[in-house]
Amino acid sequence: MSASLSGLPEGSPSSALRDLPVLLVAVVWGSSFLAVQRVAEPGTVVAMLVLRFGLVLPLLGVVAWRALRRLSRAEWLGGTALGLVLSGIFLLETYGAVHTSATNAGLIISLAMVLTPLGESALGRTAPPKAFLAAAGLAVLGVALLTGDGGLRPPSLGDLLVLGAALVRSAYVLAMARTRAVRDTDMLAVTWVQLAVATGVFAVVALSVGPAPWTVARSYGPAQWAWLLHLSLFCTLFAFFVQMWAVRATSPSRVSLLLGTEPLWAAVFGITLAGNRMGPLALLGGALVLVATEWGRRTAPVPRPAGDGSEGENAPAVVGPSQEPTPV
Repeated sequence: MSASLSGLPEGSPSSALRDLPVLLVAVVWGSSFLAVQRVAEPGTVVAMLVLRFGLVLPLLGVVAWRALRRLSRAEWLGGTALGLVLSGIFLLETYGAVHTSATNAGLIISLAMVLTPLGESALGRTAPPKAFLAAAGLAVLGVALLTGDGGLRPPSLGDLLVLGAALVRSAYVLAMARTRAVRDTDMLAVTWVQLAVATGVFAVVALSVGPAPWTVARSYGPAQWAWLLHLSLFCTLFAFFVQMWAVRATSPSRVSLLLGTEPLWAAVFGITLAGNRMGPLALLGGALVLVATEWGRRTAPVPRPAGDGSEGENAPAVVGPSQEPTPV
């Protein structure tokens, strides 16, 4: 029987209790697409993003203050560069979520788990396993059936934006693994820097796109504020701290497996709460995406870490399927 890093059998009651917070993170992430649709419209996406992360930054900053003071200039610059990429992910993903169904958004964004190892193989000039290529092909077929609702219709604007977010998310993982200035830096500090930079980007864009954040804030009723706090406190702050704890309390592969259920929860929330309706072939497509991403996770190539003597100091860091970025 396998054992977690804590030394307890992974099937024990104590291990199951350790799994629960991680599973809750997957659940709240799955609900985030529905939450976005409840608090944002196409014209208020940027203002909502300012509010969402503006609520998180002070709380995270209090905890990260000491670590932030120790950051070097190179670490600040590296975090800033990654923060710019992160802002692109959130803009594409959020605009996409308000232009498509919560179910589609959650399933399409999960393709990042397949795209990242493909990008890693391309950069490392290594051929991925045939089983992984088969999983990637199955994922493409699933997305085609899902977005076309079983017909020959082209994907919607929202579907394409979320697909773009998945591509940029994959690039973000690869960039983070190769940015030495942040790769071995305190995770708490570099996350704050990235979120601060992304929030700054949203604030600048909000000056010319849509209503001001404070105008949107005044227009929110109790239900919308509840959804916004859900996005800020649970989908961002709670998720981040659970991940920090989980990588020390259990095995990375187990964390990856549990977080990989996010698209399943997105589909559950989209169908049960948002009333998303899917035809038989679209349901088949969604099922194929779920199967393909999990198959891809299990068969993804694991590149050799830097320092193995094969590529010298420029060798890429290991980016396995369990190292997806935090979708905060």
